Amino acid sequence: MAEGLSSLRAALSGAQRVHGTFIKLPSVEVVEIAAATLDFAVVDLEHSQLSEADALRLVHHGWALGFPVLARLHANDGGLVNRLLEAGAAGIQLSSVRSSAEVSALRDACLYAPDGSRSVSLAHSVARFGATPLADYVRASTPPVLVIQLETADTDDPLDEILAAGADVAFIGVTDLTVDLGFDSARVKARVDELAAAASQAGVVLGGFGTDERFAYAIESSDLALLRSAYARG
Repeated sequence: MAEGLSSLRAALSGAQRVHGTFIKLPSVEVVEIAAATLDFAVVDLEHSQLSEADALRLVHHGWALGFPVLARLHANDGGLVNRLLEAGAAGIQLSSVRSSAEVSALRDACLYAPDGSRSVSLAHSVARFGATPLADYVRASTPPVLVIQLETADTDDPLDEILAAGADVAFIGVTDLTVDLGFDSARVKARVDELAAAASQAGVVLGGFGTDERFAYAIESSDLALLRSAYARG
């Protein structure tokens, strides 16, 4: 079902604020709860104990529900990206991006020719296990949402070059940024402001972890953190 991805893309294109959570537990029930209360979720393959099999099951469950579930990766792995997308992932969120080449490589892995080099198969649910003709499947495929995390004090390339490379969302990783800047709150604020201004200038949706109202693609917590808070309240 492409409804979830299409609705997320429409919301981001219309400058609507969307709210999501990181999923770190291998439970499809978490996906169902998120689908009932949030706009999207991100299966976290960077900071969790999830296996690839767990991640594929979670994103596929979201796809079956018509709920957009993305996957966060620490590094661009074309094979893993393709398997996640074939399982129904609504997009890929790539951590610690420092160069425009990283963004271009992610786009290349996520898009079919002529826009990219993603390999094509019809042996999955999204293509109805081959019941959808190849040309119809490729032409009707909605491009996945590409999210790049900017979370360092500096980058290898200028921000304008990175943001012009084709990402849909520039996500500020405030936690890593805070550590990278030595817990200096003034410098963190200045860097967040710089990143937000650069995203606005480039016409790229701004996202981030936290409650900053500028984050149109907003993730404020994770399933584990919310569970801990619920237990702590007793």
